[in-house]
Amino acid sequence: MITLYGISNCDTIKKAKKYLADNNIEFTFHDYRKDGVNEQMVSDFADILDWEQLVNKRGTTYRALTDEQKQSLTKESAIPLLVEQPAMIKRPVLVNNGSYHLGFKAAQYDEIFKS
Repeated sequence: MITLYGISNCDTIKKAKKYLADNNIEFTFHDYRKDGVNEQMVSDFADILDWEQLVNKRGTTYRALTDEQKQSLTKESAIPLLVEQPAMIKRPVLVNNGSYHLGFKAAQYDEIFKS
């Protein structure tokens, strides 16, 4: 089972969805805004993926944090923040047969699905 996590209006999510559709790969899409985010989900992501990579530092939500919040960010403080502000979770998170992948590049997905 393949699940793609993200926000539907994100350009990177659109590219990942298109890749999966174009390659006839069945998947479920979990939209953080419509389907929700909880602490257990984000905690699992942070345990398996590098929590610092999980934080989207290029987005406007992260940039709106105070300097103090950014400098004192730890795994423990990031998880509730990501639950509260799911737009700050780097996208997409792809879960394929229990294996977690972060971000989208066609070459990366080629390796995941063609091997």
